[in-house]
Amino acid sequence: MLPDRDGGKTGRLALPWLVGAIPPECLRSDKHVAQQACCIPDNLGMNPLLAKLQPYPFERLKQLFASVTPNTALKPISLGIGEPKHATPAFIQASLKTAVATGLSAYPATAGEPALRRACAAWLKTRYDLTLDPATQVLPINGSREALFALTQTVIDPTRPGATVVSPNPFYQIYEGAALLSGATPYYVPSDPARNFANDWDSVPAAVWARTQLVFVCSPGNPTGAVMPLSEWEKLFALSDQYGFVIASDECYSEIYFREKAPLGGLEAAHQLGRTDFKRLIAFTSLSKRSNVPGLRSGFVAGDAAIIKQFLLYRTYHGSAMSPVVQAASVAAWGDEAHVVDNRNQYRTKFAQVTPVLADVLDVKLPDASFYLWAGVPAGWQGDDAAFAKALYGAESVTVLPGSYLARDFNGSNPGQGRIRMALVAETAECLEAAERIARFVRAHPQKMDPGSSPV
Repeated sequence: MLPDRDGGKTGRLALPWLVGAIPPECLRSDKHVAQQACCIPDNLGMNPLLAKLQPYPFERLKQLFASVTPNTALKPISLGIGEPKHATPAFIQASLKTAVATGLSAYPATAGEPALRRACAAWLKTRYDLTLDPATQVLPINGSREALFALTQTVIDPTRPGATVVSPNPFYQIYEGAALLSGATPYYVPSDPARNFANDWDSVPAAVWARTQLVFVCSPGNPTGAVMPLSEWEKLFALSDQYGFVIASDECYSEIYFREKAPLGGLEAAHQLGRTDFKRLIAFTSLSKRSNVPGLRSGFVAGDAAIIKQFLLYRTYHGSAMSPVVQAASVAAWGDEAHVVDNRNQYRTKFAQVTPVLADVLDVKLPDASFYLWAGVPAGWQGDDAAFAKALYGAESVTVLPGSYLARDFNGSNPGQGRIRMALVAETAECLEAAERIARFVRAHPQKMDPGSSPV
């Protein structure tokens, strides 16, 4: 039965009150034909902000290599993706298996089990000598990636004119995507090679700070490996006090470092400067790199209790509760440091062998922390990092990521141009072989090659 104009029911197919309002072809019984005639309104409107997203670096890399046939005589080695390859500790695997028996029979709470929040707070005490309230200042997350995105949606008010998110440049691509989909505009702060790739906060105009709602910090940095010193934190906190923006401190590489002193964390810096309430500061920590469990998707945020409260509210609706099975394994992982020391020593051994090989042919040195080498390509390649990566792949079957793919052209320059990122995540022997192939390639091709020539 179809409604007539007065809302009643009629058994007649014809609707006299619509005659003339709808073209005859739209009344045909063939649904497909009617749709093709554009008679049915298209209300499937997608979020227009999706159109602002940039291709992910690895998609660009795939396109770059599409026309290349790598050297088939050599086993492919990828230094492109920063995915930990060291073995997952057996005790974490055992915790997962044990928890399956009872951990799948109930919905988990978004706030996480008290035992997990206490374990996270205990780790903060062990690592930074900080005392935070597990109930109000700590919140479990499903890896830092989703939480970086979600916090941005929580913090940003797109109705305020000129809503801005300040990001380092180069940067982890989630920062930009989160900003764009929140309705904000990213503003990129270049790293300065002359200052150990420190972010040039002084380059940001006061007018930009005035409309900034969120600032991303990555320390240790991706891709640079640089650790932000206390003086830089002090400057950023002063700016936050002046302009009222929130600081999101991404610290997922904090446990892979090469100096005797562990990297300074954002909460630690705040505490040292007397900011014991961690006002407008949220730190992100993850198990993925620390404990070699990238598939576990587990970490936590900590800091300003007022922000944590609102973030929990957002996550309740977003559907971000962590599986009880993952929570059980996470409690075990946060409570053990022996496997973290072992993991760090593996990276130290690896970088000690690989870095000198590459330093002979590239502008590169041991970073403060993280598992990346951020290397300048030879001067003869004229800053063309993409051409270098493409030719290297063809000649030596080694994948590296062009630095310009991790940055944006902004204010007339791309701070990633002329550099490549190498993720030393595989076993030492494989990384060392890759380094030796790169060195061989550079010695054979110290200058940019003609696009039509073969590197082999």
